[in-house]
Amino acid sequence: YEICEAIKNGVITKPLVAWCIGTCASLFTSEVQFGHAGALANAEAETAVAKNLALKESGAIVPNSFDDLGTTINNVFEGLLKDGTVTPLIEPPRPSVPIDYAWAQQLGLIRKPTSFVSTISDERGEELIYCNMTISEIMNQDIGVGGVLSLLWMKKRLPDYALKFIEMCLMITADHGPAVSGAHNTIVTARAGKDLISSVVSGMLTIGDRFGGALDGAAQQFTNAFDEGLGAREFVTKMRDNKKLIMGIGHRVKSINNPDKRVEIMKNFAKTHFPATPILDFALEVEKVTTAKKPNLILNVDGVIGIAFVDLMRNCGQFTKEEADEYIQLGMLNGLFVYGRTLGFIGHYLDQKRLKQGLYRHPWDDI
Repeated sequence: YEICEAIKNGVITKPLVAWCIGTCASLFTSEVQFGHAGALANAEAETAVAKNLALKESGAIVPNSFDDLGTTINNVFEGLLKDGTVTPLIEPPRPSVPIDYAWAQQLGLIRKPTSFVSTISDERGEELIYCNMTISEIMNQDIGVGGVLSLLWMKKRLPDYALKFIEMCLMITADHGPAVSGAHNTIVTARAGKDLISSVVSGMLTIGDRFGGALDGAAQQFTNAFDEGLGAREFVTKMRDNKKLIMGIGHRVKSINNPDKRVEIMKNFAKTHFPATPILDFALEVEKVTTAKKPNLILNVDGVIGIAFVDLMRNCGQFTKEEADEYIQLGMLNGLFVYGRTLGFIGHYLDQKRLKQGLYRHPWDDI
């Protein structure tokens, strides 16, 4: 009622839209409290109906019901705009509030740039996955170490004969005695009291073109010569004229008269199980030329593994020629030797520790 008096006395000059809630109180047979605590109508003048009537009589704009309140406010405002009483204000641009990153990512609105890309395995789900194959499937299908290697290195499940060949490569290259440079370094480092990792790494660092790292080189040289259509003698002559060693040819101990059993095993397996062995056949023709000059210029284990593996990739139906060539360029074949020979290096380390061998010192009479 004070507001009603203010309107009548001109204290309030602006249009006032008002509504007192609780008009339904008359529908109840007993007194009902509406609104804030203590808002109980104990007299007729205190009812919502009486207050709304008083507001309307004093000049306030009162809608017919609460449901019409919004419409009434809009109508009053539109009337004020029409007669020029008010001028619409231009809404200032709302400042943009950045969406929470985690929430936006969950909604799929944004994607965090990756620091690096990896495609061979995933451990985020219920099971560890190697190239779309769960660890349960790997175990149930018994694909072995060769199968795991093919999944992680080549992202393919290769035929069973290929998996067998891979495992043969690892077994064949596992060790070649304590006198070779890698095993020697591992033994010396172990006897110096170093740990397993340091000892194995010291042996690993000797792997290269002169020791164990000729698989890639042999595969590249023989494959390129075969693809160029060179004959065996023509290839040997070309390499001699360019003063280049033929990788994968030659052995310090073995010869045509004392063949390397490892080479024989790998060669026979490839000839028996591979769909085709054109590059291996070419290499054997080259061996005939080189051993005619010197009996120890045989196809060695690095050569037969590297060359046969190219035949495997090119003819197993899983790779294009370009894919097979790319794996050679990536150094995968040398990886086979590294993987296999690691088994032997660890063996030599454990052997020296088990034997409790002391610090090695090379004798002066051998220097």
